[in-house]
Amino acid sequence: MQPAQNYHRGLTQNLNKASLAGIIIALGIIYGDIGTSPLYVMNAICNGKEINEFLITGALSCIIWTLTLQTTVKYVMLTLKADNKGEGGIFSLFALVRRHGKWTVFPAMIGGAALLADGMITPPISVTSAIEGLRNIPYLEHIGSFTIVYIVIAILTVLFFFQQFGTSNIGKAFGPIMLLWFMMLAVLGLHELYIANDWRIFRALNPYYAIKVLTIYPHGFWILGAVFLCTTGAEALYSDLGHCGRGNIRASWVFVKTCLILNYLGQGAFLLRINHEVWNATVRNPFYELMPHWFILPGIIIATIAAIIASQALISGSFTLISEAMKLNLWPKMKINYPTVERGQSFIPGINTLLFVGCSAITLYFQRSSSMEAAYGLSITICMIMTSCLFSYYMFVKRVPIVWIVTYLIVYFTIEFSFLWANLVEKFIEGGVVTVVVAGGLFMTMIVWYKSRKIKNRYVEFVRLDNYIPIIQELSNDASINKYATHLVYLTSANNPKEIEHKILYSILYRKPKRADIYWFVHVDVLDDPYTTEYAVQTIVPNEIIRVEFRLGFRMDHRIQYMFKKVVEEMVQNKEVNVVSRYESLSKNNVMGDFRFIVMEKFLSRDNSLPMWERLMMRGYFILKKFSLSEERGFGLDPSDVTLEKYPIIVSAIPDYNLRRVQE
Repeated sequence: MQPAQNYHRGLTQNLNKASLAGIIIALGIIYGDIGTSPLYVMNAICNGKEINEFLITGALSCIIWTLTLQTTVKYVMLTLKADNKGEGGIFSLFALVRRHGKWTVFPAMIGGAALLADGMITPPISVTSAIEGLRNIPYLEHIGSFTIVYIVIAILTVLFFFQQFGTSNIGKAFGPIMLLWFMMLAVLGLHELYIANDWRIFRALNPYYAIKVLTIYPHGFWILGAVFLCTTGAEALYSDLGHCGRGNIRASWVFVKTCLILNYLGQGAFLLRINHEVWNATVRNPFYELMPHWFILPGIIIATIAAIIASQALISGSFTLISEAMKLNLWPKMKINYPTVERGQSFIPGINTLLFVGCSAITLYFQRSSSMEAAYGLSITICMIMTSCLFSYYMFVKRVPIVWIVTYLIVYFTIEFSFLWANLVEKFIEGGVVTVVVAGGLFMTMIVWYKSRKIKNRYVEFVRLDNYIPIIQELSNDASINKYATHLVYLTSANNPKEIEHKILYSILYRKPKRADIYWFVHVDVLDDPYTTEYAVQTIVPNEIIRVEFRLGFRMDHRIQYMFKKVVEEMVQNKEVNVVSRYESLSKNNVMGDFRFIVMEKFLSRDNSLPMWERLMMRGYFILKKFSLSEERGFGLDPSDVTLEKYPIIVSAIPDYNLRRVQE
């Protein structure tokens, strides 16, 4: 199990190194969301407003300094330092600090739910914004909203359908395509700046104009809701740290930011040329106005492909996010497929279906990108606030001077809560409520799964294994009882190797005595490191009772049966155990004994008297259990080798009844 760990250790050592190939790969993986923001940001800011120098210069200044403070300083310079063995993302950050503060699970769950909700909104708004460019073609200028909706849903259907096959082959083209996209952004912006020849636009580089438009322009503060759209993809820079490396992200961001700012300045220069006109975002888009007429169709095609790449990045990120949440016991177990051997390539059918239904529903409900902007940004603002909470606590754990932690919190809570307030007031009624409902539902799923496990674990009864060793040995040698299996394997949650759940002993000794030659107790410990693959063996009684403990990183797949087989093979080679069947006829021919896994499925006993809140949590848990992966499949066990046993969860005693016997 060590080669995988050594491979990831090597990747961690190269985290700070940048290469041309790595930079191009980073362009294709991380910058789809933030890279396609010029499609709709200025359009959203100007919608319904009279164009003037004060508004355009101030809005551009807000965009430039949001990209600088929020993306460059917070994420590229600071948050990327909080890598977990080379991995990033809100759950990786949570894994770094969870041992130091139990409260950190709540910002992690809120941030994770918000990020997943963002995965349902980014594909519709990106693809719709690109397809709406068809209206800039003379013969298609009157194309209807429903036609655009049909095209968008068709693209999303194809995109989600091909997720099951992985992106190993087409993913190699993402980097060069996004390189072309960013070069196109820069060229279009420079071309418009050259035509306009208006140096006033460069005043936007001065933060004074950002402050001025927010404080003096009528209702100027509320444009922050639209300005925030320029940095919505910043969280992806941290989430994809493990795929690209810190050095490649930092080097590529210099190029990406330059291209973005040039395009925004070009859009601003165009808007200044139509001074005093009231802008209608449903009819025109300043992004497409930068294109020469002969380039509009190729530009739309490139923009659509870039939007699809942005969507792909969010979908793949959602699979990784849920996979991590499952390992950290924050989400019900779901089936995970690995369509390719590419690192980080996974496919979760249930999440793919959920995202497709969500994206299609949002497209049908809002129909226009200008309407989707109301729902966009709110969820990712919440995610960024949660990241700030966890990162500040990470700095505290790393003993960073308190003055720097307080400064960080003051600066970024001021910025992010300003964005949150602007999004809530300006966008909540128009569509932000959709985001809150989606993120709220995802958060409730996490909180129910997490809390119910806590309730169950409070009442799990552990006993000293030493007290039961003699009777287990006697059972193993009792020829009067039919042998249940040569090797009997139980999955135990006991962290202490000297303890065992009482229910396991009940299963062995009382329910129906299970005689076996060797009893194996297997424990899985999920570590804060992402890619650890270690195991330890404790021989309690040679060739009779053995405990195996797997120590797996939170990003490792729990293929327990495969791993257990490797452990047994290694123990046989080291002559630590004899797995040959003890039946006389089979033993003579050196035939290996059979292995039987016992999986215990829980159900809520009627004999409970729970408080209302805990009763709701447990009911929610068992509803989720019906839709989640079974225990044996969750641990990668072959159903043909598994016996399923049900046992009741009695989490609280019912009042004693004073029964009185009467004479008949």
